Amino acid sequence: MTQKELKAFLDSKVNQYNNRDFIDSDPVQIPHLFSKKEDIEIAGFLAATISWGKRPMIIKNCLLMMDLLGNAPFDFVMNHNTSDLEKLSEFKHRTFNGIDFQFFITSLQNIYKNHGGLESVFATHVKEQSLQPAIHEFKKIFFGIPHPARTTKHVSDPLKGSAAKRINMFLRWMIRQDQLGVDLGIWKQIPPSYLSCPLDVHTGNVGRKLGLIVRKQNDAKALLELDSNLRKLDANDPVKYDFALFGLGVFESF
Repeated sequence: MTQKELKAFLDSKVNQYNNRDFIDSDPVQIPHLFSKKEDIEIAGFLAATISWGKRPMIIKNCLLMMDLLGNAPFDFVMNHNTSDLEKLSEFKHRTFNGIDFQFFITSLQNIYKNHGGLESVFATHVKEQSLQPAIHEFKKIFFGIPHPARTTKHVSDPLKGSAAKRINMFLRWMIRQDQLGVDLGIWKQIPPSYLSCPLDVHTGNVGRKLGLIVRKQNDAKALLELDSNLRKLDANDPVKYDFALFGLGVFESF
């Protein structure tokens, strides 16, 4: 395909999958449960953090997370006590367990009390029209208080070679100005053009078949290739093509 043909093909797939029907089978439904900004972003961050594996199980465990937080995540983060944290101890999703969940709540409280909240941390550390340096700085701040060593693996660092799929997905949810109701777009300080595509096995495989990625590993270098090529197709909203790549891979076995 020529670049013009590729853009037309992917635009058609974005139109096919970027709609409210997508929400019903995707973890993005979790932040959609809330209306308050802080509830949305905390729910989104936690949901994205455990978004690996089969989607029905991800959604089931995300809903359990919200239930354990009294379906008021911001209030729980800001006002929990020791006994409240103990109620989280039995939670488990794959390798993310109660110890990790408890620390995430403690760290989020520190971020809201001492760093202006999640949006502020990311907006402050954007560099060269990219959010990847901001993810690196976010991880430093997130683990800037005493923490279990085991928990650090649950926040990826793109400056250490990771594609950081889950946190890039979270950022897409928060920043992308989606007029169709899927991405929430509640953060206004960061342009959607700075977003990176959530790169996973599905988007990676489809991206290679379409010539958007040459590199074989799904890592930070592959993400840079993908981002560069998607920005040629739409400089203002490059990550809309996540819907096309993901949809082609998951629903069409492209």
